[in-house]
Parts: sequence; structure tokens; C-alpha cells
Amino acid sequence: MNNEYLGKVYLVGAGPGDPNLLTIKAYNLLRQCTALVYDALVPQEVIDLVSKKCECFFVGKRRGHHSMSQESINLLLADLASSHSIVVRLKGGDPFLFGRGGEEATYLQSQSILVEIVPGITSGVAALAYFGIPLTHRLVGSSVTFVTGHEGIDKLRPSVNWRALAKATNTLVIYMGVHNIEYIVSELIEGGIDKNVSAAVIQQATVQGQRMLKTSLQHLASEVSKQDFISPSIVVIGTIIDFQVDECITTPANVTMPILF
Repeated sequence: MNNEYLGKVYLVGAGPGDPNLLTIKAYNLLRQCTALVYDALVPQEVIDLVSKKCECFFVGKRRGHHSMSQESINLLLADLASSHSIVVRLKGGDPFLFGRGGEEATYLQSQSILVEIVPGITSGVAALAYFGIPLTHRLVGSSVTFVTGHEGIDKLRPSVNWRALAKATNTLVIYMGVHNIEYIVSELIEGGIDKNVSAAVIQQATVQGQRMLKTSLQHLASEVSKQDFISPSIVVIGTIIDFQVDECITTPANVTMPILF
């Protein structure tokens, strides 16, 4: 390591939940790391991959419940980088997609700490795939927009302009949108989207307890409430849902572990 750097942190994507969807690189780093900092959506089967000698720190954030502030997480990572040979910051999905990976990388670099990004499969892709819904399709889906349905109050720009998105893309894939689904649907319809367009919510897509509801956009909010869908869920809106291939539905095993490399 270059002497000008004070350590190194790997920002690793854990994927959407099923341990079989870990990348080989993520798996190898988990087996070798001496310090692990992980989030709420990382399944226990993945945490169990690390060595018994590895120091593990849970810093998960769920709506209304933060075990540690972002500032404290940044400081923890910097401290661990100076005292451990392999530090893994493990995030659900992909670290650079609604995972605050950019914030953590910027902070660590400001402290002269090397950062390496290890991408992971994001739930907005995996959820659809596990239920046989193509994310794009030559006949109906040439554009996809990934958007968060829950934003921080300290965001530099205003909240998502749902009305503008209503006609700007073929398919909307919404993360963390269940809590605000009534508002989101109302704004999209005001923006001119067809209220009868297909919509779906996929909960726990790649792990036990997975389920999906399909309905029209105008009935989405009421069905989410009626069927008690909660986070983590992915909301999908677009004609692409009508092209679901039922035979492709993937059911997770009771316990799934990655192949040993």
C-alpha cells in the first residue's frame, strides 16, 4: 500500500437477499475480512460467512430506527481502516444505488483512505427477475427509471417530480415506496399516466416470505393497504408487467448458501 494512504475499505454489495446471488468477489472478501460493518437488509446466512475472528458491527437503518448515524458510521469505518487489514462495508443490493455508498466513499477518501467498490445485484433488478418480469422488452420496454420513494429531508434538490416522471419512461421501479404509495400514485396520475396501467409490488423478492400483488395503478394504494404489504418491497409500474413469464418464477430455498470457491 502506498504510504500516503491510511488504510482501505471495501464497499461491497450483498445483493438482494439470497446468498446465492453474492458475487464471487464479495464472497471471497467476506471470508477474508477482519472487520465487517453491515446493514439491516443483509441476511444472517451472509453474515455467517465471515471468520469467527472477524469483528462485526451492525449499523442498520430501517424507517424510524437508526442504530447509528451516518456521521458515526463514517468515523467507524475510518477508525477500522487504520487498524484492520481487510475492512468490508457490506450493504444490501448495490452500494452505489440508494445505499449511501457515494457518501461513505467521499468521506473515506477525504481522510486519505483507499476505497474499492464491489458491485452487487440490486433488488430493483432481482425482484422482477425472480417473478419472471422482464425489466426491458423489445416490444414495450425501451426505458427504465429507478427512483426512491423515500427521500431524506436534507437532500440538496427538491423531492422527486413524480408528475414529470409519469410520461418520461416506459417502466418505473420504485425503491422504498410503500410508505408513500398513495401520494406517489396520485402524483403520477396527475402527471398524465394511464390510471389503468399495470402495477405490482414485490415484497421480500429473493428470500423466504416472497410475495407479489398485481393490479392497476389506480387500485395500487388500496391493495397495498388491504394486503398489508410492507418494506422491503419494490414497486413496479408499466406495461412490462403484462409480459410476465410465469414459468420463470424463482422460489428461494429454505437455506441458501453460496458455492465455495
